[in-house]
Amino acid sequence: MEKQYILHMFTTAKNLSPFDVNMALDAGWTSAVPYINVEESEVEGLVQDAIFSRGPNGVRRTGIFIGGRYTEQAINMLKKAKNAMVPPFEVPVFADPSGAFTTAAGMVAAVERELARVHNTTLVGKTILALGGTGPVGQAAAVIAAKAGAHVRIIGRQKDKAESIASMCNAEFGNNETGITGGADADKQEYLKTTDVVFATAAAGIEVLSAAMVASAPQLKVAADVNAVPPSGIAGLNAHHDGEPIQGSNSGAVGIGALAIGNVKYHAQNRLLKRMIEEEKPVYLHFEHAFDVAREYVRA
Repeated sequence: MEKQYILHMFTTAKNLSPFDVNMALDAGWTSAVPYINVEESEVEGLVQDAIFSRGPNGVRRTGIFIGGRYTEQAINMLKKAKNAMVPPFEVPVFADPSGAFTTAAGMVAAVERELARVHNTTLVGKTILALGGTGPVGQAAAVIAAKAGAHVRIIGRQKDKAESIASMCNAEFGNNETGITGGADADKQEYLKTTDVVFATAAAGIEVLSAAMVASAPQLKVAADVNAVPPSGIAGLNAHHDGEPIQGSNSGAVGIGALAIGNVKYHAQNRLLKRMIEEEKPVYLHFEHAFDVAREYVRA
């Protein structure tokens, strides 16, 4: 009898995301087993319990998924999981806290597609504002875009916090080469004078870019909003936007809404979960791999 494909799913939160469980089972994992309130110090023991119990053949049908709520913590847990492996007892690991890595990857890939399609340009050298960008999706999107060559500023209500988050992203994810900066929400009107792209990644139901600001942004090319709950995070852009012009934009900007982003996110997560099963050697997956597959999807 062949052994089942078992995905052990770790989260630091009190509940595991039902979304991630559904995604895992739909991608071909036979069982998705939750572990809640997991602390970083427990990762090594849990991983080794999983890898040593199934033998060399069963271990090939075993994987680790890392959820939780925080990007830095998820990456640290992924590193601890990798370091806990004892070849040939080694399994794939995929980190996607709160779906932030795959959501951010879907957003940036869709923005890159529209820059090419509508404006015949790329992310390289573009100025990007990540509004409400101190959360997990904003952080991941900022890093992905910066690694693709953009100049990114994370905007938050408190400048000190935004600058602290930007510094963390540069140090932890960008090898201090990404150059992400922080800024205050109160100053975004000034920043918009030189902004090419806006990522709206604030909490649901919060408008971060008003109609007047959209109209006054002289070189805005693409704006993306992950918020599917009314009101829209960006005035004139709704959840169904998928490259259509933004109402009220005087610069010819096009919009990407939450449903379009969600579609790319879904396919990116699905492909990575399947990759864990299909690859001959264990893989260790995070936001960079999510962006690679999101790019492949939007270009197909």
